[in-house]
Parts: sequence; C-alpha cells; structure tokens
Amino acid sequence: MELKKVRLKKHLGQHLLVSKGVLTKIADELELSEGDRVVEIGGGTGNLTREILSRNIGKLYVLEVDPAMVEMLEGIEDGRLEVLREDATSFNLCSLGEKLKVAGNLPYNVGSLIVENIAKSRCVKLAVIMLQKEVALKLLGKEKPSWLGIFLRTFYEAEYVMSVPRKFFVPPPRVDSAVLKLRRKDKVSVDDPDLYKKMLTRLFSARRKKLKKKISEKLLLEAGVSPDVRVEDLSLEDFVRLYSLYKAQRPL
Repeated sequence: MELKKVRLKKHLGQHLLVSKGVLTKIADELELSEGDRVVEIGGGTGNLTREILSRNIGKLYVLEVDPAMVEMLEGIEDGRLEVLREDATSFNLCSLGEKLKVAGNLPYNVGSLIVENIAKSRCVKLAVIMLQKEVALKLLGKEKPSWLGIFLRTFYEAEYVMSVPRKFFVPPPRVDSAVLKLRRKDKVSVDDPDLYKKMLTRLFSARRKKLKKKISEKLLLEAGVSPDVRVEDLSLEDFVRLYSLYKAQRPL
C-alpha cells in the first residue's frame, strides 16, 4: 500500500506505524501459537495485520472504524482474517471467543477508553498495545497515579516493553509512544468492574482532599486505611480491600 494514496483522518487520531522492527516486536510479544484467536485494534492499512498473519495462528479479527481502511484490510487475502467495522472503545471483545490475544497501535484520542474496555474483558488473556508514552507511564504507576492505572493493574500484570520514537510513524505525532504488555492475572478479587470504576473515580476526584472527605471513615478504618491520607498514598492492595467493603456496604 502506497502511503501517499492513504488519506488519514486527524479526528480519528490516525498515525501509521511503519517501523518493521517495532511491528515484529509487537507480534513477537504476543507469544503467538497455532490455534490462537487474535484481535487487532485499529488495523489501518494492514502493516501489523500482515505481520500477525505471517505467524501460525488460528484466527485474526481486526476492528476498524474507518470505512476506507476497512476496504483496504478486506483486500488482504487470507482465510484466517475477518475485518469488523466496529468501535473498539465499546465493542464486546468477548463475543469473539475466550482466551483472546489483543494487539494494536491505539488511536491517541481514544486510547484510554480502549484500555478500559480491555481491562473489563475477562476473555483477554494477553494484550500488547501501543499508546502515548506519557499515558503508558501513568498506567504503570510511574507517573502521577490515575484511576485507570489502578483499574488496569488490578486485572493485569503490566510490563513496559519499549519506547517508540515519533519518527517511526506516518505522519509523525507530536509525542513519543510506548508498547505495553498486559497479562491477565489468574486470580482477581474484583468481580464488578463497573462498581470498582465508580469507587475509583470517586476516590480520585478532588485528589488533594483527604479520603475521609470522599468515603466513609468507618469503611476506611475497616480496610486498614487512615482517613487522613490522600488517594496517591494508597497501594493497589488498599484499593482492592476497599472495594470488597465498598461492595458490601454501598456507602453512597
């Protein structure tokens, strides 16, 4: 596909990854084997699609919202490929099967929404995704903590794979990117992701306020958390303990 013939849409946050080395690394990190069902998010012109299809897999679903890109992807002749014109921020990934592997260069403008959808999807056992580097570091807890970072790491072990300079994209974005590898945890104590999100967003609102201003002091003390600390002082384990009590008491 000649890039000069591709008309990219700024409002969709389209930046095509053109580095063969990075594409190969993403596919390698998926740990692909015969029979794997893979979901690619944002197939674009098919650079990563072709790299994944060069491996011995069972099925590849590609989610793409841009009709022009969908048409290009449908031109790839491979019986294992199925292109779906769907929005990855809300698409039910588990409708495609169990023990899925997910990959993608996530659009900058909706990357966080897609991460949330992946985190909620119990059927996704492994994901290798690319995001803005700043966002990736926040998700890992390397920068100022966020509710989404806590949410993601509750369900997945998250690993920083590599940085990706902006020069490896067409057109080059204004920021660098990073690849994360997410491996689903075997045991997860949170059984209601929507309620958990509700609790987390409440705790992270007005983040300079002490926790006792946002949630029951009795609940905090029962969870072994001082009512006078702020949300950035909590560990992942603290959030999970709070959720168990929050769910039982529903202190709203």
